[in-house]
Amino acid sequence: MTQIVHPVPNVGSGPLPVRQVDAARTLVWLRRGWEDLKAIGRPSLAFGLFFAVAGWVLLGLAAGAGYLVPALIGGFLLIAPFAAIGLYALSLQREAGRAPDLTAAAFSWRRNTGSIALYGLMLALCLILWERVAAIVFALSYGGTVPNLGRLMQDLVFSGTYTPLLLAFLAVGALFALMVFSLSVVTGQVLLDHPLDLVSAALTSMQCCLRNPGAMLRWAVLLALLTAIGFATAMIGLIVIYPWLAHASWHAYRDLVER
Repeated sequence: MTQIVHPVPNVGSGPLPVRQVDAARTLVWLRRGWEDLKAIGRPSLAFGLFFAVAGWVLLGLAAGAGYLVPALIGGFLLIAPFAAIGLYALSLQREAGRAPDLTAAAFSWRRNTGSIALYGLMLALCLILWERVAAIVFALSYGGTVPNLGRLMQDLVFSGTYTPLLLAFLAVGALFALMVFSLSVVTGQVLLDHPLDLVSAALTSMQCCLRNPGAMLRWAVLLALLTAIGFATAMIGLIVIYPWLAHASWHAYRDLVER
């Protein structure tokens, strides 16, 4: 039976207390996330399949404009933490000893509707800004021509002609990734689990990074590497990797933030 989730008023304010953890805990998060994925099964994979299909659609839309591909991939990653809220809810269900409920997880945003909506808006604005900056970098560096998707990788990586463009793109992308990671690494989990406002949740996320720079850097690298594997398999690997990382991120939140 689907559990009815009632909205929780945003009565809390201020960041939550944050723990210091050892960098080796990142491997524990991955192990626990994998245990969640195995235990929950199909509901988790359903989220992974939806995420992979969304990636295929975006790449299909960019087929005639190769310059959009890196921007869309980067933007795809920007919205991933928001899209993972349903997977956090599945981990929360398992944690509470309840059977996996895909419908309840899909509507888990109703626990804190206003703040979660603002969280999505924040990431959407980051996506729009990233797309514009990426387009400007390409316009300034690609000689005034629009690259073909089929030769995009060859031109950018292997030809050597556009090395400054590649370096500039990677530098700007890294800055965006650092900003969004610090603002969102536990924000979605906090908003799902507590009746807090967006600013308080984002400050909690930033404090996690400031108090645990080693663990958070290692976690960011693991997320990037595993996600890259998902992209390298034409999104097919993301069907498993995306829910795995989302469940692992829930356990990262449990370790980092005091209840």
